[in-house]
Amino acid sequence: MAVGFRFRDFVPEDQPEKGFESLFKLFMQLVTITSGDVGEALSWLNELDKQYGLTDDNYGMGNFIDDLKKKGYIDENEQQKGEFKITPKTEQGIRKSALEEIFGKLKKSSTGNHRTPHTGQGDEQSTDLREFRFGDSLESIQMTESIRNAQLNHGMDSGEFMLTEGDLEVRENEHKSQTSTVLMIDISHSMILYGEDRITPAKKVAMALAELVKQKYPKDFLDVIVFGNDAWQIEIKDLPYLQVGPYHTNTVAGLELAMDLLRKRKTPNKQIFMITDGKPTCLKEGTGYYKNSFGLDRKVVNKTLNLAAAARRVKIPITTFMITSDPYLQKFVEEFTEVNQGKAYYSGLKGLGHLVFEDYKKNRRKTL
Repeated sequence: MAVGFRFRDFVPEDQPEKGFESLFKLFMQLVTITSGDVGEALSWLNELDKQYGLTDDNYGMGNFIDDLKKKGYIDENEQQKGEFKITPKTEQGIRKSALEEIFGKLKKSSTGNHRTPHTGQGDEQSTDLREFRFGDSLESIQMTESIRNAQLNHGMDSGEFMLTEGDLEVRENEHKSQTSTVLMIDISHSMILYGEDRITPAKKVAMALAELVKQKYPKDFLDVIVFGNDAWQIEIKDLPYLQVGPYHTNTVAGLELAMDLLRKRKTPNKQIFMITDGKPTCLKEGTGYYKNSFGLDRKVVNKTLNLAAAARRVKIPITTFMITSDPYLQKFVEEFTEVNQGKAYYSGLKGLGHLVFEDYKKNRRKTL
């Protein structure tokens, strides 16, 4: 019998699915980018349909819009007939989608730049497993996983079972202490300059963090504020609608509001996360504004550094996530971080979610 190969036309198994679910995933991404504008999101979806054939004769865009209404994801705007708005169900769905997109991609590793060096003896088991370290209690060793590792690492060919320290895995313990976090998001005009959309990744991280806190750490507090010329608090449900404005960067106003919010929280752990891409350029003076976008204005910088020091005195660390690689700004961020004794990360947009989540998980394990 001859041995050979039979060739045929290649048909990919992962052909794009057509129907509500595939369109809905795209819609949720687009409605986030368009800051909750359903009409604009649907227009973009129509253009994608023309280019990539997302629908067919059995299920078209009209069917999708009808299903969105029937399933309670969009409502017709009562004030302007013919226009749609997203519902609270969609707002929650966007947060869950962001959580899955960002948190789902985080990979476990034995070591990392942002894990706490001392786990401590917690009183609440988490779902995370890690390698055994000197000082871990015997009760925390997970025998099933450890025996499996031993079989994979040493085999059973000799008929003898071997278990070494390197095979052992333990389950992490976390303290039940509450943490209060204020997440500051820069909405100055530079967040969309030079053709780079920086506000959408910042929104997604905020929504994912909010959903994580709600699901996994319901006793924790998370407040979100935005800052441009001024600073103000926003509700979690308002995050999908967040937009950049024609603003300068009043970091001082943001920090003042963040510290005011944290003073009201009676929790042992307090922290500020600040997502920004630029230097402070604005101060509020009476009813007006002091602005200078050219270079690092010493008047603005000094007041910002004074607040960093004030936060340190009341044991509120500030972690700055700088989503730009501009070396000119690094000197200011380094000085700000040193004064506060906090941390700073210079992150690309793709790495932002990983850094925020790792730091949040680490910081809530210790009492500052």
